Amino acid sequence: MVKNIMKDYNYFIIARVLHVLGIVIWIGGVAFVTTILIPSLRKLADADKRLELFETLEGRFAFQAKIVTLITGLSGLYMIYYLDVWSRYLALSFWWMHLMTFVWFVFTVVLFIFEPLFLHQWFHKQALKNSERAFFFLHTLHKILLTLSLIAIFGAVAGVRGF
Repeated sequence: MVKNIMKDYNYFIIARVLHVLGIVIWIGGVAFVTTILIPSLRKLADADKRLELFETLEGRFAFQAKIVTLITGLSGLYMIYYLDVWSRYLALSFWWMHLMTFVWFVFTVVLFIFEPLFLHQWFHKQALKNSERAFFFLHTLHKILLTLSLIAIFGAVAGVRGF
């Protein structure tokens, strides 16, 4: 009996580690794209090179982001199941869980549904029409998502410690 409890607890610890690592890689990547990559691309004078470079780099990051959002989502789901804390979604004091789930959901829908179905083509067309405007829009959306992500991380770290 004690062996099974420890085994289950070890799975929980592994899930938590994978969850945190996934978030570090995922949101760290979003921070890089938002604060370094997009601003640097916006400074390029050649709009064609800007779009080409963005699509090359974004394609590589999108693959990585898909993997870590899956790991983050599955590990988060396992931790909720293991701790049996579904009721936290009914309490406003656990606002950070709502926000974490919302942020994860938005990124997952964008990465797995919107981007492959239409978003990639739409952005490409917009960037060809008016590169400055398209990259400004992209940068603004990234800033919003990064801000929400950082608030969720702040809330989660403080929240799991009772703050």
